[in-house]
Amino acid sequence: MSAAALQSLSRALDERRVLVVCGAGGVGKTTTAAALGVQAALRGRRVLVCTIDPSRRLATSLGLDRLPDRPRELDLARVAGTGTRGALWAMTLDTKRTFDALVVKYAATDAARRRILDNRFYRQVSSALAGSHEYMAMEKLLELSGDERFDLVILDTPPTRHALDFLEAPERLMGFLDTGILRWFLKPYFVAGRLTLKVATRTGAIALKIADSVLGLQFLQDLSEFFLAFEGMYAGFKERAGRVRALLRSDRAGFVLVASPAPHTLDEALYFHQRLDESGMPFVAFLINRVHPDPAQGFPATRAAADVDDELAEALVEVFQDQRRLARADHRSVERLEGVTGEAALLVPEFEADVHDLRELKDVGDVMFGEAGSGRRGRGRARGARRLAAAEGRAR
Repeated sequence: MSAAALQSLSRALDERRVLVVCGAGGVGKTTTAAALGVQAALRGRRVLVCTIDPSRRLATSLGLDRLPDRPRELDLARVAGTGTRGALWAMTLDTKRTFDALVVKYAATDAARRRILDNRFYRQVSSALAGSHEYMAMEKLLELSGDERFDLVILDTPPTRHALDFLEAPERLMGFLDTGILRWFLKPYFVAGRLTLKVATRTGAIALKIADSVLGLQFLQDLSEFFLAFEGMYAGFKERAGRVRALLRSDRAGFVLVASPAPHTLDEALYFHQRLDESGMPFVAFLINRVHPDPAQGFPATRAAADVDDELAEALVEVFQDQRRLARADHRSVERLEGVTGEAALLVPEFEADVHDLRELKDVGDVMFGEAGSGRRGRGRARGARRLAAAEGRAR
């Protein structure tokens, strides 16, 4: 079924406006996102790869010390020559800067904007509120998808369980900002940020006294100012959240689910696929990295019997059996995924070394899409060759 997955992924690189790359930690998701970006750029598209993963893996894959929070154009000519029509940018998400930009956009007045941006509670938690990181990723995705500089935006997400937060972020953040309990508790005591100790009931006075002893009145005042300043901004936030949900459900977007043959990563990919289906979001393909190659396909040619002593022959058989056992286990795991979902999976071998520059990313993409002449080798096959060479040395 790999051919169907390859066709679906290739078509997505040519036609989609947004690709969201998701997967468990440690399966090569970020490298996959970057390699897909290079491939799309080499096909002539103008591509931005954006990561919301707090690690620096994308910068490492691109051969950079760090990524800025604004699109940085990369030198594609290093791998494509001067004649390429495409272009490639990369960036990382700055949650607080994106949140600040939303406040500036939707605050009703200059005074309201200043009250929020200068608020101590906001400054401390604007990048740590539940769902804020993922919500701001959605906001940035919406902004970038409308940027005419780019034909395709590829979003590299955090590991799978957090990527699910990405889908649920609008509801979670809006639920916090619009929570009736907090607003009911705060409004009787704080009006336009001014503390009032004349509470209406004895119960209210007790509640305020407890809050003062646990949190401090200054904290409550900061919190009250924060919520009161957000009055009138909920509609704008919800409107943007609705637009990004519509984008992610449209045929302009697509989700690539990355896994390895390890059962727990395939289970997470299966779970995410189910959630996508329930949410009506377009699935593109499973991409399974670090698959052990079958030694029966392309194993080093067997030497003439007269040239092989018993030790070398034994080592050859052992390497062959070990590699074939691993390959068959991987094949069974992938077959289970395909059987449950009815979807194709594109298989990519495990490579000898990590990726550290654009040329190596091109090689990875060439392997993904079956391009001949790539210099990347499967780690499993190379490991078997090293063991065979060691046995040959002992035989001499």
